[in-house]
Amino acid sequence: MSRVGEVVSISDSQYEATVGEGWVLVDFWAPWCGPCKALGPVLEQVAGERDITIAKVNTDTDSMHAARLGVRGIPAMYLYKDGDLMGSQTGALPKAKVLAWIDGAMADAFGEGAEF
Repeated sequence: MSRVGEVVSISDSQYEATVGEGWVLVDFWAPWCGPCKALGPVLEQVAGERDITIAKVNTDTDSMHAARLGVRGIPAMYLYKDGDLMGSQTGALPKAKVLAWIDGAMADAFGEGAEF
C-alpha cells in the first residue's frame, strides 16, 4: 500500500515491503539524537512537497536494516525507488539540500530532460 506524501514509522519486519513500492526515503533515527529531532520537521515538509513516502526507523528498537546497510551515524537517510537503493546521506541536512538530493536522484532515475 503506497503512502506517498506521508511520514510513517516502520519496523524491521515492514522494511522490505515499504521500500519496494515507489519513492521512499528511509530515515534511521533514535529518540536521544538531537540532529535526528531537528531533521524530523524537515522531512514532514518534504513529504508534503514531493511524491515520496518518508519511512522512519527507530534504530534503538529496529536495528537490523541499519546494521545491514552499515549505518554508523544517525540521522542517516536512504533513498529507494521500487526497492532499488538510489543513494544515502548522513546528518541533519537543511530542507533545500534534502530536496535537491531527492530531485537529483529522481532526475537520474528518469533520465535527462524527463518531465515529472
